Amino acid sequence: MRAIDYIRLLSLAAIWGASFLFMRIASPAIGPINTAFFRVFFGLIGLAIIIAIIRKSLAFRGKLGKILILGAINSGIPFLMYSIAATLLPAGYSAILNATTPLTGAMIGFFIFSESLTIKKWLGVTLGIIGITVITTVGDSNIVGNIYIGVAACIIATVGYGFAGFLTRKWITQQGGLDSTLVAFGSQIGATAFLSPFLLWNISTGPSIDWLQGDVWFSLLAVGFLCTSLAYILYFRLIADIGPLRSLTVTFLVPPFAVLWGFLVLDETLSSGFLLGSLVVLLSVWLIVGPDSKKAI
Repeated sequence: MRAIDYIRLLSLAAIWGASFLFMRIASPAIGPINTAFFRVFFGLIGLAIIIAIIRKSLAFRGKLGKILILGAINSGIPFLMYSIAATLLPAGYSAILNATTPLTGAMIGFFIFSESLTIKKWLGVTLGIIGITVITTVGDSNIVGNIYIGVAACIIATVGYGFAGFLTRKWITQQGGLDSTLVAFGSQIGATAFLSPFLLWNISTGPSIDWLQGDVWFSLLAVGFLCTSLAYILYFRLIADIGPLRSLTVTFLVPPFAVLWGFLVLDETLSSGFLLGSLVVLLSVWLIVGPDSKKAI
């Protein structure tokens, strides 16, 4: 990896770490469906502005249909799941569970895309499962009643990310590639289209919401323009430059930022059980994404 790749990884981790804070503020106030929709909608608007400023041609070269599907898998479903988790879990919990993305990516690669795994990576997968179990069963007693739903939502989100990484390589990178801005823009169109029916249903049947909350709108704008528009340009560029599994290592760097933002802004604290499980998860991620010297199986 080049120096610029490490800079992009670190920048993306800081931005995505902040996204858990913004969702933690917005989702309990206006609901997870609304939060997820406005995240992708503002992300779409932000990318449209960037494309207009740089006068980029919307030449998808026959890949738009697949990019729309990627948008639902890589943004629509995960953002909805994390918005649900934000109503149940502290930002640090969601972030560390998000860090299991390389774990689910490795398993998806092995079982679905015929990727080989070494014994070291299988050990990482096993430790990741143990770490998640520790977080779930020895976590904060104040959230124990909802922790299983929150954890399940986060794991579903990582499955979406894992699938999307390999599908991006198969559908985009290995088919001649495409500018990362267009991939990000098209994916947000797909995510917005995917979440629109849920939004309409929620507005027509859900509880009344106070929409005049300044901190909520600031969080929605930030999570859309900063954590989605800018972040996904960086993310798809990383996939093109260093591959899907290495790109997923950004989730290894996200939790420290998410914990820091949650502590500074929301005064969130973490239990000893969570910290223990987090260390096990991060060790598992290191085993999965680290270089291998032994034969794969």
